Amino acid sequence: MVTPVPDATPLRRAPVQRRSAERLARILDACAALLDEAGYDDLSTRAVAERAGVPIGSVYRFFGNKRQMAGALAQRNLERFSERVTERLRDTGDRGWRHAMDVVLDTYLDMKRTAPGFSLVDFGNQIPVGTRRAEPNHAVADRLTDLLSAYLGREADEDLRRAFLIAVETADALVHLAFRITPEGDEKVIGELREMLRAYLARVLD
Repeated sequence: MVTPVPDATPLRRAPVQRRSAERLARILDACAALLDEAGYDDLSTRAVAERAGVPIGSVYRFFGNKRQMAGALAQRNLERFSERVTERLRDTGDRGWRHAMDVVLDTYLDMKRTAPGFSLVDFGNQIPVGTRRAEPNHAVADRLTDLLSAYLGREADEDLRRAFLIAVETADALVHLAFRITPEGDEKVIGELREMLRAYLARVLD
């Protein structure tokens, strides 16, 4: 299954035909693999083209530079993250907001540990790698507010959006700390994060 890249991503041209969408998916897969192998600094459009088995012109058809390519990968990560959270919540049924929070955090940790390229660019917070930007966290918080408000049967009002934004910012900082301590994520830091999120969100969701 080819995961589409939404129009909001920095694509020069959106794929129309299935063949074009599959080529874009191969380019993003190659980008993710090379990020893990070589890092962002050594990532190049030519290397991505070679890994994907496509002409360099195919890469430039979609992206003007590697920053745009990594941004599209980050957007695809957000789409896949949202899909996985939605599927897990649907499969487990209505078990309350604490369960939903665990699903969100565990899904993020799973992708952090296993999804190619995710450890470097996740949802775009670290593009270029080493920087910290607020905009992606707002996008993640908005997506989670819409998703979880429907699951919990709550209105997605300003207070709820603020609470989820603060929760996302807190989780972002402490998850990155956990993965700086150990490559798989320090379990004690993750445990403290989980308790902090439960205590904070209880003020809004209980």
